Amino acid sequence: MNPAAQRFDFQDATIAEALQLVEEAGPLDDAQAVREAMALRSDGCGRIIERARLLGQRIGLLNELERARAWAPWVLLALVALIVAGGLTLAGSVVGGSARSINVVVALASLLGLHLLTLLLWLFGLLVPLGSFNASFGWLWLALTARVAGGKRGQTPILLRAATRLLARARLLPWALGFASHAIWSLSFAVMLAVLLFALAFRNYTLSWETTILDPAFFVRGVQLLGAAPAWLGFPVPDAQTVLSPLAAAAGQRAWALWLTGCIVVYGLLPRLFFALLCALVWQARKKALAPDLSQPYYRRLLARFEAMAPRQIVDADPGRLPHGAATGLAAGETADTLMAIGFELPDELPWPPAALAAAGAQVLRIDGSASARRELLDTLARLRPRRVLVGCNAASSPDRGTERFLREVASLSSECRLWLLGGDAQATRQRWHAWLADAGLEGIVASDAPEAALRGWA
Repeated sequence: MNPAAQRFDFQDATIAEALQLVEEAGPLDDAQAVREAMALRSDGCGRIIERARLLGQRIGLLNELERARAWAPWVLLALVALIVAGGLTLAGSVVGGSARSINVVVALASLLGLHLLTLLLWLFGLLVPLGSFNASFGWLWLALTARVAGGKRGQTPILLRAATRLLARARLLPWALGFASHAIWSLSFAVMLAVLLFALAFRNYTLSWETTILDPAFFVRGVQLLGAAPAWLGFPVPDAQTVLSPLAAAAGQRAWALWLTGCIVVYGLLPRLFFALLCALVWQARKKALAPDLSQPYYRRLLARFEAMAPRQIVDADPGRLPHGAATGLAAGETADTLMAIGFELPDELPWPPAALAAAGAQVLRIDGSASARRELLDTLARLRPRRVLVGCNAASSPDRGTERFLREVASLSSECRLWLLGGDAQATRQRWHAWLADAGLEGIVASDAPEAALRGWA
């Protein structure tokens, strides 16, 4: 089972999955959402949830989901009304004729035929892929809800795709759609039985069967066979004499009426109630698996970004501290072919930008290290997603936690990050900074004090 399943509810998982579908067309500007998620939650799964909520609110996914949830009961009631109206029509055709004569075989086939066909298709559909459920009432309910709540251009279809992907991954899709279908059919049979019993109780009908080519013994065996299960519940079964009699007496007519009612209860209402209950039990057993698959590359990249931006521990000299994690950047396909040069906490006596950067065609920035300046810079990096970033630092200064956190954040928003050490004794500088980078888990960031080495391959 997905290890993150305990951390998500179905709504959170749907928003996160829908956001993944949205970002398949291109990444969103999520710098602010990522920082807020970092501040609100301390674990990777929780940060993914918060990021999804914040971005979902911004692009309208949460509003679409709320509209869909508001419309879903009304769409379900409309489908129930449609099925019930169909059931009333069938019941009316059976008991509403002016001759007050009921052909029990035709009545049974009319009331149970479509139900049995759709039930068999649902049972068969448990063994086949998603496409087999497109004709079920449950799928129709979801599709109509998405259309009504989102219109032609809304994002509800994306939420529908996300929800069905989650249900399919948790092996709950046929059970969830089946529950809706079985509930609709159960209500339909309840209404049909009420109308049928009311008509049989207060009006006089003649129940019989007719045939042109079949042997009468066939009907005797059929009535006995179909009546076996209802008989367990106390419904009477017409005997052979009643079945063979063209016009049965009053007692025989009562047996026919109760036999027809018992068949509808046992072969119509009870199976639908049973399978609705079964679907509910399966949902309860498997609902913990309704979570995004955090092993997918999309979620792994998000977790790596959060990991890179999180301050692991104090980086000042402190014996016994835990090892640092490596900085993780963006893949080459996720960035633009841009070089950015950032002067970080440089004193006034160190000029920035150096003349060597002019030939490299870099976009040059300089920040003083304040919280507001860093936030603005990170927003810029998240928007531009540069492939290469060169950070200029004062070689004479001592790297600390703030320097490490800044380099990790920059590295997570680019494909390659390098460090240019300005000023100071070359040999001593290289040794001290290289040792600090290795200790901080930032070996992937190349540090150099010479412009030729810092810009090698970039100019």
